[in-house]
Amino acid sequence: MADSKRDGGVVSLRRGILLIFVIGTIGLGTELLLLDHFEEWRQQIPLALLAFGLVLVAARLLYRGAIILRLFRLTMLAFVLGGMVGLWFHLSSNMEFELEMHPTLSGLELLFQALSGAMPALAPGALVQLGLIGFLYTYQHPALIRERTKEN
Repeated sequence: MADSKRDGGVVSLRRGILLIFVIGTIGLGTELLLLDHFEEWRQQIPLALLAFGLVLVAARLLYRGAIILRLFRLTMLAFVLGGMVGLWFHLSSNMEFELEMHPTLSGLELLFQALSGAMPALAPGALVQLGLIGFLYTYQHPALIRERTKEN
């Protein structure tokens, strides 16, 4: 009895994590669209990742196999890497702008100015967070455990 109650709690927790992922993905995607974050190809990458993440969630609801979870994990890795690259793009663009405006800036002063620059330097971190939430959803997922058990 205690095991089934615990398993039900884990299932509920996993569903809640997936719901947080979906809400965050839709919210971030909407914000990027409202900000016209698609003017150049680099800006389209997070939108494509977000869309693909939602497609995989829908696929997961229809298909219970482990292959979707593996694709989802790969996509979450792309979320994390894409977010880190986005952080670099935002920060370096802000640094470049600050140096054009104030060529004598350097060190921590330049970094602080760049962090509060025109482009939200830390905003791509939201993509990293969503990727980590997605990884959390797949952590010790029963479908992946069953697949590993079949292989052995």
